[in-house]
Amino acid sequence: MTQLTLAEIEVLARAAHEGQTDKAGRPYAEHLAAVAAGVRARGGDAEQIAAAWLHDAVEDDALTREWLAQAALTARTKAIVDALTKRPGEEPEAYARRILATDGARLVKEADLAHNADPERLAVLDEPTRKRLTEKYARMRALLGPGRPGPTR
Repeated sequence: MTQLTLAEIEVLARAAHEGQTDKAGRPYAEHLAAVAAGVRARGGDAEQIAAAWLHDAVEDDALTREWLAQAALTARTKAIVDALTKRPGEEPEAYARRILATDGARLVKEADLAHNADPERLAVLDEPTRKRLTEKYARMRALLGPGRPGPTR
């Protein structure tokens, strides 16, 4: 099976999230593009960039787990997307452990957290939401932080 190109993955991700907005009311594809750019800027490879485009697709019900399993993606890209997909009721510690145990996932999550915690994005939110999200992102960064075991690529 021929693997999807990054350009095809971008088109697919944008279409899957069509009509969705982020917490600030911006088109969701802007977040996906920022995370993909963040992965690239952090030295991520093509598999990680592909995962960045798709990192919220299953969690947000834009694409199904069945689609992911059958998709023309590398096993590593699929594993990263799966690792970044939160399970219902999952504790942050379990989520972080799965990310750390999956080759390449930590870098993608770092790019995701960096964009989510961007002060310009947070500034448009109400104070309680901004405070809650800032604390949530800081906790996840601490769980994934320096000195934690697991692949960092």
